[in-house]
Amino acid sequence: MKKNPFIYIAVLVSCFTVCSCNKKLEEYNPSGLTANTVYTKAVGFETLVNAAYTYNRSWYGKEEGYQVSEMGTDIWTSGTGDVYTQLTQYNNLQADAAPLLWLWNNMYAGVNLCNTGLFYLPQVTDLADAQKKIREAELRFLRAFYYWHIVEHWGSVHFATEPTFTASTIANRTPVETFYKQILEDLAFAVTNLPPTTTDYGRATVPVAKAFLARIYLTRGMNQEAFTMADDVIKNYGYTLVPRYVDLWNMGNLKNKEVIWAVDYSTNLSNNDIAIPDIFPTGHTRGSNNGHLMFLMVYDQVNTQALTRDIPNGRPFNRYMPTKAYLNLFNQTIDSRFAGSFQTVWYANKTGGVFKVGDTVAYCPNGIIPPAQKNPKTYLYDLDSVYLPTGIPRQRKFYASLSKFKDSTRTSVPEAQSARDVFLIRLAEMYLIAAEAKLKQNDAATAATYINVVRTRAALPGQTAAMQIGAAQVTLDFILDERARELGGEQLRWFDLKRTNQLQARIQAMNPDAKQYFQPYHTVRPIPQSQIDAVTNKAEFTQNDGYN
Repeated sequence: MKKNPFIYIAVLVSCFTVCSCNKKLEEYNPSGLTANTVYTKAVGFETLVNAAYTYNRSWYGKEEGYQVSEMGTDIWTSGTGDVYTQLTQYNNLQADAAPLLWLWNNMYAGVNLCNTGLFYLPQVTDLADAQKKIREAELRFLRAFYYWHIVEHWGSVHFATEPTFTASTIANRTPVETFYKQILEDLAFAVTNLPPTTTDYGRATVPVAKAFLARIYLTRGMNQEAFTMADDVIKNYGYTLVPRYVDLWNMGNLKNKEVIWAVDYSTNLSNNDIAIPDIFPTGHTRGSNNGHLMFLMVYDQVNTQALTRDIPNGRPFNRYMPTKAYLNLFNQTIDSRFAGSFQTVWYANKTGGVFKVGDTVAYCPNGIIPPAQKNPKTYLYDLDSVYLPTGIPRQRKFYASLSKFKDSTRTSVPEAQSARDVFLIRLAEMYLIAAEAKLKQNDAATAATYINVVRTRAALPGQTAAMQIGAAQVTLDFILDERARELGGEQLRWFDLKRTNQLQARIQAMNPDAKQYFQPYHTVRPIPQSQIDAVTNKAEFTQNDGYN
């Protein structure tokens, strides 16, 4: 009998022969013991809590996570290397899409491990009551975080707050409202019982829970609550915006005062779960951050005599490229975020032909270069060379490339793994949440003041005044544009468009590749086919509407 994907997590010791997910959250190997003896002792229970965090690594910094959280939106479309065009463009999107099964399995495994921990916590005899409250708060916070991903992508699917210890073939259909009721309850507990700070980087704290709760309040239309919570995080926990936007992405500056919560990928790549599949109940490894691969054009194919792959330019998988409409959102004369996010120039790194090392070989400007200004020696890929007037790409190999996830510390050119942390929540998002909440309360003036904080940081030298906006300019579209400029690629875009009910409208306006295939039912994903096949109560647990 096939197992249900959402109950793959096993409460056996084989799940805990685990390498450390980072130097802080070390995991203990209680080899040879049973769940009842492991989880009812403090040392084993601590291992469970640490393991519960690792499911973030299945989504954040992973191709599957980028595929469902950034692709299929207004700002990205397929590069030549895109292997999941059904998710990027909605072309024949069905239940066999591999990233959906990967994410479904891991999010439900994460939920079940949290439920397992909450089940055993009262039985832990050698853990102080105060520490028990903190660990309960962490597990409830993580359960809320994983359930948010599940309910936003799949809607009214399986829900449980008790652990599953053995295979089951029964699944339930639970209303979205029930998911969010539990999410809000769990986050309220987390806010009350988490510590305000931690020395274990990556653990949940009070401001982490409040920041995520602000996101949830905004999602649920609780706008005053969203504003209050975001404003609290902004003002009361010592976070500050990094002075220059580009410095956010410096590999030497990842643990900065703007980051509220992050996945802390280890600089020792062997600690990032890359080669130990047996410890994970889904049968997959998670590995390090691979976001640096996804958005880079194949610069090494421009001119093979002048350009070859190297570490500074990255290993280009050519999966995703920006839509023309996305590039048009940036005003490069006043805003630093285009230059701080995208690479547009590639210099010769080998001698050959007419190029010397250091010469400009390829140029992908965010604009149109008049014929009289074109350098006949340079391979030019301006907007007219990359996109048709309709916005459909003419070619999908050479384009301005999102570079903020590149990793200059990789030790070899072919290295696919990166130690780059993934920012799950950062302070700039709190300003934009506060602004959106105020706009929805018909207070555009206050919304503008919060947006202007973010835009002031983004201003080029001498352009601060030009970057300021007034109340009349604040619309929902403007906020979505601003979130695209500030947060593009950070695995929030699909959630943003769904939350604001703008997924279809923005795709229609900005993404001609997806426009031709998008249907209203695409606001939820198809349930993985293996899940549909596994259940025996097929009359109750059916596929989401619109999918085969």
